[in-house]
Amino acid sequence: MEKYIYELEMKVRDYECDLQGIVNNANYQHYLEHTRHEFLLSTGVSFAGLHEQGVDPVVARINMAFKTPLKSGDEFISKLYMKKEGIKYVFYQDIFRKSDDKVVIKATVETVCLVNGRLSDSKLFDKIFEAYL
Repeated sequence: MEKYIYELEMKVRDYECDLQGIVNNANYQHYLEHTRHEFLLSTGVSFAGLHEQGVDPVVARINMAFKTPLKSGDEFISKLYMKKEGIKYVFYQDIFRKSDDKVVIKATVETVCLVNGRLSDSKLFDKIFEAYL
């Protein structure tokens, strides 16, 4: 069983759906990113604040496996846990439909840090995330 360290509840908005009446695939990336940003805020760190300090976490690779579609008005829970692999922080993110706990998407998001524009191992992130790794 995954060891989730953060959960965020959200609800599908009408404009996120396509003509088929289901969430457009691109919007899942928004859900995943919003979850990571809120997780970061929960540690007391702002994504915008990091940028102002010259630290930019960026997505290097993302893999998404779509399992069950979400529809307008569906409530869902976005969960994550993470690991560090070399200089990468790998986020394992899963979304579950709240009404029946069905898996909606399973994703792996690999991120790296740019410090003052250069790829770098981030001591700041090591410190922020040490309790979760």
